[in-house]
Order: sequence, then C-alpha cells, then structure tokens
Amino acid sequence: LRRAALAAALTLAAPTASFAVQPGEELSDPALEARARALSAELRCMVCQNQSIDDSDASVAKDLRAVVRERLVAGDSDKDVISFLTARYGEFVLLRPRFRWETAFLWLFAPLVLAVGLIGYLVWLFRFRREEAAGVALTEAERARLEALLARDDEKA
Repeated sequence: LRRAALAAALTLAAPTASFAVQPGEELSDPALEARARALSAELRCMVCQNQSIDDSDASVAKDLRAVVRERLVAGDSDKDVISFLTARYGEFVLLRPRFRWETAFLWLFAPLVLAVGLIGYLVWLFRFRREEAAGVALTEAERARLEALLARDDEKA
C-alpha cells in the first residue's frame, strides 16, 4: 500500500514529457519535428493564452501545430512561419512579443519598477546611515535631565 501511494505521488509530481502533441501529429523527419516543437513553444494558444501551442490541448492549438508543420514541410524557414502566423493572428500569437514601440511598455515596465525600487531603497539606506552616523546632539537642558536620571538610577542601585 505504501509503495502504491509513493508510486502514485511520484507519477503525479513528475513532469510530462509528451506535452499536448499527439503521435499522429509528429513529423517523420526528426530535424523538422525539432524545429516544429521549438516554434510551437514560442507560439501562444489563442484559447489558453498563457500556454504555448505545444503545451495546450485546445483544438485551436492543435490546428496551429498542424499549420506550423505544414509550413515547415513546404520549405518555409522558422522566420517565415512566424511571419505567416503573426500576419494572420497578430503579435498576440507570440508568447514573447517583439520589442517595438507598441510593446515598449511591456518590455520596460518591470525593469523600470525594479530600478525605481532599488533607487528608493538605496536612498533610504544612505539617509538612515547618515542620520545614524551623525547622531542626534542633545541640548544642554536634555543633557542635564539625562544626567539627573542616571544619577537617580545609580542611587537606587
């Protein structure tokens, strides 16, 4: 029983190597199939949206995988296949959109937020250290009050 539970847990935890590509979809030429898989990993499933067509089981993803393989068999380069699909579906079909003026915000927002946060942290850190190093000088009245409190504590002890 323990072995069966362990085997079931390992099976569920292990990543699947098959993805969503069915055996009938695969090309007989291993080089073309490798190119098709690499391209499929870069293309977004229009239904799942955050999955590549290589990972998706949706029928639209299956159709797109077939189109990729048809184009490769026809002799298109990887760039031609990507151009064909972006002409048909737009930049949205790419999991990693190209850096262009329209997508600059997408590419630059995260590094910009990180840089602003880092600069803010460094400003806070240097200000804190400067205040700590400078110390706060006591006025004569504060110094006299402190000495009186310390003397009183010494008397109690």
